[in-house]
Amino acid sequence: MASFKDTFDTYNWEQTLQGIFEKTESDVLRALGNSKRNLEDFKALISPAAKPYLEQMAQLSSVVTKKRFGNTIQMYAPLYLSNECNNVCTYCGFSATNKIPRRTLTNEEILKEVSFLKSKGYDHILLVTGEANKTVGVDYIENAIQLIRSQFANISIEVQPLSENEYYRLTESGLYAVLVYQETYHQEAYKKHHPKGKKSNFYHRLETPDRLGKAGIHKIGLGALFGLEDWRADSFFTALHLKYLQKTYWKTKYSISFPRLRPHSGGLEPKVEMTDADLVQLICAFRLLDEDVELSISTRENELFRDNIVRFGITSMSAESKTNPGGYVVEEQSLEQFEISDERSTEEITQMLKANAMEVVWKDWENNWQ
Repeated sequence: MASFKDTFDTYNWEQTLQGIFEKTESDVLRALGNSKRNLEDFKALISPAAKPYLEQMAQLSSVVTKKRFGNTIQMYAPLYLSNECNNVCTYCGFSATNKIPRRTLTNEEILKEVSFLKSKGYDHILLVTGEANKTVGVDYIENAIQLIRSQFANISIEVQPLSENEYYRLTESGLYAVLVYQETYHQEAYKKHHPKGKKSNFYHRLETPDRLGKAGIHKIGLGALFGLEDWRADSFFTALHLKYLQKTYWKTKYSISFPRLRPHSGGLEPKVEMTDADLVQLICAFRLLDEDVELSISTRENELFRDNIVRFGITSMSAESKTNPGGYVVEEQSLEQFEISDERSTEEITQMLKANAMEVVWKDWENNWQ
């Protein structure tokens, strides 16, 4: 069966990166002037040649976003169910090599966490686990979805890659969206940062969105972890992946996230720094490439950055996030997956959005489980 692997294997990382750096001012101006932009335009918009045009990109991105989404920001919250993990990942606090207390929430504990998030107004929830099939496999995930599906309009997951049949099973149980980040599209760097565990299989992870599309999932979330490799090349391959999926599984919605490497126990310094200006440039470039794709920003970013970026292309954001299982109300604490930067309360974030003339959206549709 054909998959994104067939498309991916026709590209060379170094040649792609070189092509981005070779883009000129003329390429940037042409991309800005086009009403419909292709991947070559995207290369130009993420190139160093586009830096002098960042303000123009931001203004255009703002106009395009308001035209498609209005002045709205969709709010969601992550709910970490477990920090059990069998993988070794150099950048993650949950890595199997980290000597930390492991915890997996019970049904009662899940409901306590849910009660807190519901009291804050959340109707979109992201369930997150480490990758440990025996502890938090598809049975555990399905149980969690069924346990809480009547309380949320939208349930997403960020867990280990599953089979097509398992994704179909979870969709039938009430799952709406799946986030699966490739982390990096650079194969050698991927191997370096994922030396052990099922996640070490580069192509198995690369083909996960194909399995999701075939299973009929409503929405697929893509992204790369910026800092493992050059952010420009990783962003191009994310865009390439997006365009392939949109063409192949055209009934599915898509979202892009922009996580930058954050500290954790043991820490990993970014190989290539991505500045705030770089991230603004990238977010605007994605918006100008695709008017319909949802763009999300998490609490990894600091207050000032999040306060400003909501005007230039972002359509969804989290608030008051806890990245450890039981972090909201269950008393016993466990290690966070990564440190958050924006620690403001949900109420403070919503107030900030209103001050920016943004409408906070908690629920955009009704599910069949209520």
